[in-house]
This record gives sequence, C-alpha cells and structure tokens, in this order.
Amino acid sequence: MTLTSDATQIKLHQLNTALESGIFTQVKQMLAALPAVDIAHLLESSPPHSRAILWQLIEADSEADILQHLAEDVRAGFLSKMNTDHLLQVATDLDTDDLADLLQELPDKVTKKILHELGTQDRERVEAVLSFPENTAGGIMNTDVVTVRSNITLEVVLRYLRRHDSLPPQTDNILVTDRDNRFLGLLPVATLLTDDPDIRVHDAMLSDFNPIHVLTPSTDVAHLFERFDWVSAPVVDDNNQLLGRITVDDVLDVIRVEADHTLLSQVGLDDEEDTFAPLITSSRRRATWLGINLITAFIASAVIGLFQDTIHQVVALAVLMPIVASMGGIAGTQTLTLVIRGLALGHIGSANARWVLARELGVGLINGILWSTIVGVTAAMWFDEKLIGYLIAFAILGNLIVAVISGTLIPVILKNLNIDPAIAGGVILTTITDVFGFCSFLGLAAWFYH
Repeated sequence: MTLTSDATQIKLHQLNTALESGIFTQVKQMLAALPAVDIAHLLESSPPHSRAILWQLIEADSEADILQHLAEDVRAGFLSKMNTDHLLQVATDLDTDDLADLLQELPDKVTKKILHELGTQDRERVEAVLSFPENTAGGIMNTDVVTVRSNITLEVVLRYLRRHDSLPPQTDNILVTDRDNRFLGLLPVATLLTDDPDIRVHDAMLSDFNPIHVLTPSTDVAHLFERFDWVSAPVVDDNNQLLGRITVDDVLDVIRVEADHTLLSQVGLDDEEDTFAPLITSSRRRATWLGINLITAFIASAVIGLFQDTIHQVVALAVLMPIVASMGGIAGTQTLTLVIRGLALGHIGSANARWVLARELGVGLINGILWSTIVGVTAAMWFDEKLIGYLIAFAILGNLIVAVISGTLIPVILKNLNIDPAIAGGVILTTITDVFGFCSFLGLAAWFYH
C-alpha cells in the first residue's frame, strides 16, 4: 500500500525524529519496509540535508528502482555524486526505457562507458530508444516485448510463454509479427487463455489494431491511451517493423510531466522544479521570469505616464485604474487557460478555432455588459459623477472583449510558431490587457476632460 499525503507527513515526522535522535538503524529499517515509489516520494519531500542522509541509508539494490521514480532535478542531484562504477551498477538494474532516461542526464563520457559495459542485446535496445527524441513514442517505448508468429496454435504459444521466468510488466497482449518483424496484430492474453488451444494465432488475433508510429509526439500517445483505454500499445517504424511497446505507466509519466509543465511554466518555473532546491538555484531560475514581468510592468507604467496630467486633474482615475486592468486580466486568463488546455488535448485546431473565438467573444460581451454596468454605476455613486461611471464602464467592456480575443488567439498563434503557449502566453496577455485597459480608460478620460 502506497502512502497518502497525510501518511507521507506522518512518516516524515517519524523519520525526522529518528534522524535527529541519531537512531539511523531505525530509519534504515523504516525505509526497507517501504516500496521504491514511496521512498522516492519521501526523498522529494525532504530538505537537502535530510535527503542526503536518507539516501545513504537506502539499500544499494533498491537505488535503481527509487531513481526512476524521482523528479529530474532530485535524481540529477544524486547522480552527480555517483562515480562511474556506482552508476554502472545502478544502470544494470533498470528497464530499457528507464535506463535511456537516466543516460540522457549523464555526461557523454559516462554514458559511453555504461553502454560499453552493457551486454550486446541490452546495449542495442538502449541505443534504439536513445536514437529517438525524448518526447516521442520512440523516446518512451520499451524494447522488451514478447512476439509470436501467426501460423502457430495457441497451445504452442502457451508452451512458449511457460518457458519464460516472467513476462514484461503490463503484458495484456502478445504481439504478432512476421519473419521480417513486421507487425501483424495483437493476441490478447484473455483470448489466449479462453479460446480453443488448437486454433491458430491468425484466427484469434486482432488484425485491425493501428500501432503507434515511433515519431508520434508523446502527448498524442497519451491522448490515444486515454481515448481507447489501452494498457499497452506496439510501436512501429515507417516500414511497419515492430520496435517496441509503450505501457500505461510510461503514459502516466507523460501526463504528469505535461500537467507540471503547464502549471509551472505559466509562472516561469522549470518542469522538474525541486520543492527543496538550494536557495541560489531557485533564486536564479525565478529571476529571469521576474525580469520579463518587470519589462511588461514598465510598458504599462509608460502608458500611464502619458496621461499623468489627466490623472492629476481627476484623482478618481488613479483609484479606478487597477479595476480596469484586473477585470481584463482575469477574463483573458480564463480564456487563455481554456484554449491552452484545448490545444493540449487536441480539442482545438484549425477546423474549430473560429467557433471557439466566436463563443469566447460572446462570453466576453455578456460578461462585459454585466460587469461594466455594475462597476459604472458603483463608480458614479462613489465619486458622485456620472461621467466617471460611463468612462470606466466603456473601458471595462472594451478590455474584456480584447482580453477574450487575445486569450483565444495568442495560444493558437504561438503554437503555430512552435512556441509553447504555456510559457509565453501569460506574459503577452497581461501586457495586452494592461496596456489596452489603461489606454482606453485614461484615453477616454483625457478626451472628455480636456
């Protein structure tokens, strides 16, 4: 049984108490009783000093399993402290796809030595995975597959499988290939166990299954698994030759990474940001994003500066300005988030982008009329001046419409330019809504008060 969030905190308290008391034997016993995934979670939840001690108390034969469950930043920290012999020992205990992920984080010199020390078959498998981009089907596939020919009986298949000590994890289908290793179809394990053992594989297999091309983006692979509820799927090249398979645990990693990326990149953080990263490291990473946002703030301030005479004349404008920018920013962010999600899921594309834009424009218009009326009436009553109410009402209405249009178009345009909308979209949107909001409100005020 894996640890829940509350159970993790309880276990951390127990470990910290034992560490502070110097009872390392007790800590070692506690760690030995936990599965690798829970130990990885505890390591990620611990500050650097405690993390280093806990790692020293972990059994050596558990390190490989734990490393593959760690976030990239945390794993890189441990790998950087290992010598080549230690890395080689860890590498030999990993599955092909996990080993390929690990090797991509190591210096080329170390990677070459580890590959040289591997057996011929294992080396060829790892090199096959490394030859494809990390964010493609080939980059996340595992080459450990079980294949059979189509002209044998199910009884022969069963005898063949019994010769194996174990089957690869998540084996729900046996892959059927011809003599040239071209993919022909799937033989479900359920069919193998329940059908007449005398029938041949080609009569029992699923021949209409479309395998995944090796260069399919990993996010598209995740959508396929979600849509069809797959446990595993074969991966082929341009010639339909079987290269490996992808399992649902690999897809869950893709989904987690994509979710983290979408959330963290919106505020300029790294996908694998370590919660307990060193002070200088975290400060350096965030400084760049703060600098970018400072530039946008200066742009907005420069716009305000153009109307400083009007603001001096009508103090109410300074009081109400943040409302205009804030309403536009929130409306635009709602649309931006919705569209980025739609693009990520493959729901939004060139075929329906206009419909989404029209729908968001309608939403912006309805909310604009509603809230501009409320704010306009409130402002007029607050400052006892109808003109102020009209000005802020028109400014909010215009800014909300601009915000939803921008929130729809920005991510679509950025994606067509091969720029990640989750990273750049928020900055661009904020700049547009702030600048337009201030320009419209202060510009109207300058027109009517001069």
